Amino acid sequence: MVSVKRALEIDGISKRYGDVVALDGMSLEVPAGEVFGFVGRNGSGKTTTMRIVLGVLAADEGEVSFDETPLTAEARRQIGYMPEERGLYPKMRLAEQLAYLGELHGMGPAPARAAARTWLERFGLVDRAQDDVQSLSMGNQQRVQLAAALVFDPIMLVLDEPFSSLDPVAVDVMSAVLRERADAGLPVIFSSHELELVERICDRVAIVNRGKVVAHGSVAELRTGAAQRRLVDVPNAAARWGEGIPGTTLVSRNGSGLLFEIAPGADDQALLQAALATGPVREFHRVEPSLGDIFRTVLQEDAS
Repeated sequence: MVSVKRALEIDGISKRYGDVVALDGMSLEVPAGEVFGFVGRNGSGKTTTMRIVLGVLAADEGEVSFDETPLTAEARRQIGYMPEERGLYPKMRLAEQLAYLGELHGMGPAPARAAARTWLERFGLVDRAQDDVQSLSMGNQQRVQLAAALVFDPIMLVLDEPFSSLDPVAVDVMSAVLRERADAGLPVIFSSHELELVERICDRVAIVNRGKVVAHGSVAELRTGAAQRRLVDVPNAAARWGEGIPGTTLVSRNGSGLLFEIAPGADDQALLQAALATGPVREFHRVEPSLGDIFRTVLQEDAS
């Protein structure tokens, strides 16, 4: 039984490569039972953070703890890790490979074989159990990689781009597995560039840039701090009617529908009055920013 108290804590870790700052005081916490999304541009520090958690790299400063105790080599052996690059033996059979990896993490031969079969069944690969990994599609290899991270019943999951190359059905299966592992009491942290997916399945999200966390919270909390948006549909208006309205910025146009961003403190009724002055208004309503919208705004603000 996994303790519900357990949490992954990353406290002020920094990492430099000569003059290049890979991490700059990175801090975050992933409680037990939470699916945590880790998003950022390429080179923002996500993979470096994960490798330090695993002990593959050493931090120059800071500390990584689990259950309020600094992570030891023994504890790190119990972390389910899925690298972005392929970490499987290409010429080894699926069932044999998963059982072997289970034994490397301390399982007995029989439990390891049973766990390997369980996860192959879960990911729809039991009929390929005797096939070499290299004979699988990229998406099926990705499923095996997650099975390898799960086969030994880890204390947490750290996954780097786990949804890469997956079809929609496989995405649903993997999402369900991550939710189940979190519900069983594990901290689950994964990085992804697929922001719509992160928005859908994560309890909380950290946006990272230049080696540090620049925003974090649930998507609802991140939206609270985001700029307000309004969609206005005025079918009879002149083409450029929405330009220059005080306190608004035209974000996009789709036919007669215009999406505006409202500046803090600005009154959206001024926008409505400007729209009504052009003729009938078919639509006027608030539009919640997506995680992608929030991501772009946060990075722009961090760069300024």
